[in-house]
This record gives sequence, structure tokens and C-alpha cells, in this order.
Amino acid sequence: MNFPNKYINRCLDLAHRGIGSTSPNPSVGAVIVDAQGRIIGEGWTSPYGGAHAEVNAINAVKSEDVPLLQTSTIYVTLEPCFHFGKTPPCVDLILRSKIPHVVVAYIDPFPEVAGKSIEKLRQNGVEVEVLVLTQRQVTPSSSLLPFFTNIAQKRPYIILKWAETADGFIGQSDKAIAISNVYVKRLVHKWRSEADAIMVGTETAALDNPELTNRYYYGKSPKRIVIDRQRRLSEKLHLFDGSIETFIYTEGGTSNAHFDNFHNFNYRFVAFDDNFLNTILADLYTQKIGILFVEGGARLLNTFITKGLWDEARVFVASKNPVIKNGIQAPKLPFDYLDRKVQIIDNQLLVFRNA
Repeated sequence: MNFPNKYINRCLDLAHRGIGSTSPNPSVGAVIVDAQGRIIGEGWTSPYGGAHAEVNAINAVKSEDVPLLQTSTIYVTLEPCFHFGKTPPCVDLILRSKIPHVVVAYIDPFPEVAGKSIEKLRQNGVEVEVLVLTQRQVTPSSSLLPFFTNIAQKRPYIILKWAETADGFIGQSDKAIAISNVYVKRLVHKWRSEADAIMVGTETAALDNPELTNRYYYGKSPKRIVIDRQRRLSEKLHLFDGSIETFIYTEGGTSNAHFDNFHNFNYRFVAFDDNFLNTILADLYTQKIGILFVEGGARLLNTFITKGLWDEARVFVASKNPVIKNGIQAPKLPFDYLDRKVQIIDNQLLVFRNA
């Protein structure tokens, strides 16, 4: 992030520890610094429904340091919460702790907060410093970016992912092929652990028969989202093994009798018109899907790109074999959107961001 404030930078580092477990709530970091500049407490947001960063930071203060709170500063990446949700308001805890100075990186865009905590703190004699006034100034690396997107767009934060060969193909039409190396596979599974849901289209589900689970990294597996407009997919696919909650978006009809005994299947009926993706994304937002990973296939990825419904794209390009020469063309993104490149042995990761 590169804030000039070293304590806010520490908060941002802490916030990244919560990514993947707090969504759809934001992952926030908090640091408490005494009058001599010594960190006496720090914390980050617990998994969804648990304690917020400010609570964890205050609870981390040693008993002998508790009297120092009355002359300390608490730094937080996001304005403290104002309302009762799954936990009490953090703003009240800060006031009870008699912390006289609060430094906030970003104002919370959530309507039930949106500056109210800052106003309450100031009304009670607390000095509040805001480093960044609006979420429009959030940087791409911030753990808050998905949350800001959820609030502003009323949809999940969308990450597109695919792997392509050196000659620009995403696969073959008649069989699945391996393009990425084992290090990439582990990284992708780490990303899956950080997402709320992962989506594939009909062709990818049928041809690749993916599990769409996190098997090579720590943490949870995301929910699975399958597009199956005409109910063409076989019930024997890995996607329908009942192990993970799975949303099946289809057009009309009733639920499949084979799945009636499995609580992990959720049929969602939508009209597959020109706005079907917007409809699905709005529905996922109501289901508290904050971060959506889209892994293919090419038709689905291109639809997201054409409609501008994406926030990041993570593209692996193989520098060696396989070379297909003929197959399914990989999606294309303008290089103006390229944010960075990372070499991973014989694969190169290209990260694009939708401005």
C-alpha cells in the first residue's frame, strides 16, 4: 500500500491475515501504539461472525499495559463499526477504553456506518484523523477492495482466472489438458481458500469434470456455482458429489429428483436473457457471496469480459509445452489493464485490473 504512516502499513499487513475468512465482511487490521511509539496491541478481523480487529487488538494488550490505553493511539484500516450486527459496535469499545486518538485509513461506505463512528468519537472528545477520505482512493492491493466493490456495485468482487498455452489457447474442444505447473496449482488452491464461491460454465463442467475444491492449501473450500441452463450435466460429475454447497443456475423447471435428498444443492432459476449474468451476480450478493472466482470456460469468461463484469483477471501463460496450435482460443484483455507480471518457473502470471 505504501502509506507514509508505518502503523497503518502494519495494520494493512495484519488485515491480509483475515482474507478468505471474513467475507462478506471486510478484513480489517488494528494496531494500538502508546505515547512512546511502542505497539502494545494489535489484531485483525476474526472469521465471519467473530470479533472485529479493534476488539482483538484491545484484548491483546497486556494487563500491565492497560493503563497506557488512556494516552495511546489506535490505528485501523477501516472506520470502526457503529451498529449492532453479529458483534457490538467497536466505536463504543474504543470510548469505554478511553483511547484518546484514532487514526482511520478509510471511511466505511456501509450506509449504517458511513462516518457515524467518526462523528461519535469526535463528539466524545476523541481526536480522529482520516488518512483517505473516500473508498475511491483505495489501492488495488488493499484487503478492503472486495468489500468496497460489494457495497458500491451490489455484487461480488469478481476474479477471472485461466491458464493458456504459449500460442494462446485455453484448451482443446474434445479433451482436458494440463497447462500449468504444480506450483501454480498450489497457488490457485490458495486463492480458492480466499474466495466465497467459484463458478464454471456448462462446457468446462462436462469436459474437465473439476472438483472445484481446495485440496492443496490450508483453509476452506468455496461454494460451487454451476451454469447449466438446459440441465445437460451428468449427475455423476464431481461437482454433484454433495460434499460442498453447490448453486446450480438453470432456466425454468423444477429441482432434479436425484438431488432432492442432498441439502447441499441449491437450484436457482433465472431467465437466460441478455442480463442473465447481472441477475446471477445480484442473487449471489444476496447470498453473501463477497468474492467470486470464475474459472471458465472460455465462453463464460468472455461473457464476463464483454459485459465489463470483472475486477481482476489472473492469467497463467505457459512458456513451454503444451503447444496446441488449434483449439479453444484464450480470452483477450487489453494490456492497458495489466497490473503486474510474476514468473513461476515455466509459467508467467499476468494480473489484470479493471479500471
